[in-house]
Amino acid sequence: MPWPERVFAKRNNMMRLPILFAAVIAVCSGFAHAQVGEALQRPALMVKDPQRTVLVAAALAGTRIVAVGERGIVILSDDRGAHWYQVACPVSVTLTMVRFVDDKNGVAVGHGGAVLTTSDAGATWTLRLDGKRLAALAKATAKTIEEQRVADRLVADGPDKPFLDVLMWDAKKLLAVGAYGLAYYSSDAGQSWSSWTARLPNPKALHWYVISKAGNTLLLAGEQGLLVRSSDGGESFQSLNSPYKGSWFAGEFSSSGQLVLAGLRGNIWRTADSGNSWEHLPSPVPATITAMATQADGSLLLASQAGVLMQLKDKSLLPLKSPSVPMPSALLPIGGDLVLSMGIAGVVPVHTEARP
Repeated sequence: MPWPERVFAKRNNMMRLPILFAAVIAVCSGFAHAQVGEALQRPALMVKDPQRTVLVAAALAGTRIVAVGERGIVILSDDRGAHWYQVACPVSVTLTMVRFVDDKNGVAVGHGGAVLTTSDAGATWTLRLDGKRLAALAKATAKTIEEQRVADRLVADGPDKPFLDVLMWDAKKLLAVGAYGLAYYSSDAGQSWSSWTARLPNPKALHWYVISKAGNTLLLAGEQGLLVRSSDGGESFQSLNSPYKGSWFAGEFSSSGQLVLAGLRGNIWRTADSGNSWEHLPSPVPATITAMATQADGSLLLASQAGVLMQLKDKSLLPLKSPSVPMPSALLPIGGDLVLSMGIAGVVPVHTEARP
């Protein structure tokens, strides 16, 4: 699949990442070739009070909480967020997403094309892929003149393209997606990789921001309303018509199989048929949605760029009574009415009682 020249265009301004990463602009201003390359080779620094650093994503590994963020920081809590400790990370690039498929096996992705895996609930991490290896893989597997040209430019650009989300089918099967349409798949927990970039209908090479799964249905969403679905577990993919043309920044399947996607200016949409039709959910806050999570009772939590947290029950979105949180990038329900917000202020506990 030919990629447009915009894929490799060098811009003076930072490329248009999701708003949820605005908090780390100062950390990664652009994706400078030399800086990212060095950060991929340099372990994360151990810092004081790591729970107060900029954090971008979090997940549960059994009862353990694992959070990741700026400069390769990975922190753990074994007491529902009361205490935190930092663990070693082999890179110091910003990590953008972390997922666990069970209480031991997880994956984190981030800037510089970094993919790391853990098999001990986040205690230790192994670098499985980075932008340099990604470019070398593209060059080694190029079969057409166009693929060779793309590979040459990846090599020339260096490791400047981030992964922004990742899906785990099980402890072995991973799909990392991100900027400029990049998509790489592994069937052996990251020991080897193949490009899925050309398999996903994305002729403009737009950024992927969201990948979510329910049963055999996969849905990928991204820049400019980009929507793609697989109904057979990733064997094939089809483009979907988007109900709006702005970018999608957050998405979540409910336990009933409904999918909610959200993006710019409070645009929130729900589908009960895997994207064939959509229902608009009016938001009480017309701000970009940056994070989403499902609670144990099935209700959906959403966070806006303005720091307002909302709860979706049936068709009603209600702001929470809790104070706003500064620039939230992720939400993690940990039981009862307690949710941890991750963002520019680090870890912020939030109680989820909604306003009447």
